Amino acid sequence: MLFAAGFGTRMKHLTANQPKPLVRVSGKALIDHSLEIARAVKPEIILANLHYLPHTLVDHLAGSEVQTIIETPDILETGGGLRNALPIFGEAPVVTMNTDAIWQGPNPIQLALDAWKPDHMDAILICVPIPQTVGYSGTGDFAIDSEGRLSRGSGSVYGGVQIIKTDRLALVKETAFSLNIIWNQMLQEKRLFGLNYTGNWCDVGHPDGIKMAEDMLNV
Repeated sequence: MLFAAGFGTRMKHLTANQPKPLVRVSGKALIDHSLEIARAVKPEIILANLHYLPHTLVDHLAGSEVQTIIETPDILETGGGLRNALPIFGEAPVVTMNTDAIWQGPNPIQLALDAWKPDHMDAILICVPIPQTVGYSGTGDFAIDSEGRLSRGSGSVYGGVQIIKTDRLALVKETAFSLNIIWNQMLQEKRLFGLNYTGNWCDVGHPDGIKMAEDMLNV
């Protein structure tokens, strides 16, 4: 699942007439960079959730294998958006991917698939050590212990790719909610895992991120 429903307000004028996934980096829309990574693992289903200026993305994806689901009248956030898509995905764990980052290095989805152990994991998040991030100014989202379990803290930032079981989504009362609610439950039960990415990653959530990502790709 490609998360493509956001308003992209940090991109300022660049998203006045188009959603953020259509902002171009090195001549290619952000969502197409994500699709290149997703297609490489040959998934049975690729679905993008849409909300802001949705028909521009519907037109962009027309003729491809990508299915779309428009969230209306309100945006559902990551947790609500994933739950809304479950009639298409079914009960199996789902790979989700944000569409506002550029990856340089091994395929992050393949890394997650290779490390996935559903017997003791409810989700695995691909994280990026702070020194390997570009355009990110925080201290990180998680710390990863020697067994790969996550805890809230500094050191690594969530890169936007994960595999997650979806059974907990039905228990959330809110219609629109963040997947952080589900992650917090998994953290308490020590079933939220992470894997540090070995390449570089650029946040393209703001206009300056475009040139930073292009410079990273050109190294």
